[in-house]
Amino acid sequence: MQCDNSSLRADAVLGLHGPVTHAQGGAVDFFETIAARYSVRGYKPDSVPDELLDKVLEAARRAPTAANRQPFRLVVVQTRGREEELARVYGRPWFTQAPLVVAVIAVPGEAWRRMDDKPYHEVDAAIAMDHLILAATALGLGTCWIAAFDPAAAGEVLGLPDDVEPIAFTPLGWPDKEPRGTGRRPLAELVKRERW
Repeated sequence: MQCDNSSLRADAVLGLHGPVTHAQGGAVDFFETIAARYSVRGYKPDSVPDELLDKVLEAARRAPTAANRQPFRLVVVQTRGREEELARVYGRPWFTQAPLVVAVIAVPGEAWRRMDDKPYHEVDAAIAMDHLILAATALGLGTCWIAAFDPAAAGEVLGLPDDVEPIAFTPLGWPDKEPRGTGRRPLAELVKRERW
């Protein structure tokens, strides 16, 4: 794919070049953003400004994908008035407390395939979701990666065609509590050097 100059202009407008800042104005370090991210399970009903939503969606669009195929779509859902049907997708009450829910949908037919014919649409969609969630964190927004959703209900509620696959959902909104830390396994348990 060729680089589109309009994309570069959009990046500049959305503030994707230069230091990332919170909505409150302070610079955000990338590694601080990674450390600050946590799964938010409680949201204020306050709306997310379109400018911030656009930045979060643009971050997902900029995610690397195999052969730059971008085999995913993002479905943004306003939760107000749709709580009952969204509860069919994922039944926890906090799922629809946020004003928005975002679904990352893979398009397998557009995916690059490895030499053993493994398609990469799930990997690419997951990278897009990761970019979306980290961008949201950098802006002070809360998210929670949802994998335990009902795929059949998701297909019905979102009107998905048969040739796509929902990969993950997240609420998107303002956390209603102060962040809480989550533990991680020590690096020594997760990293191997040279061989397994």
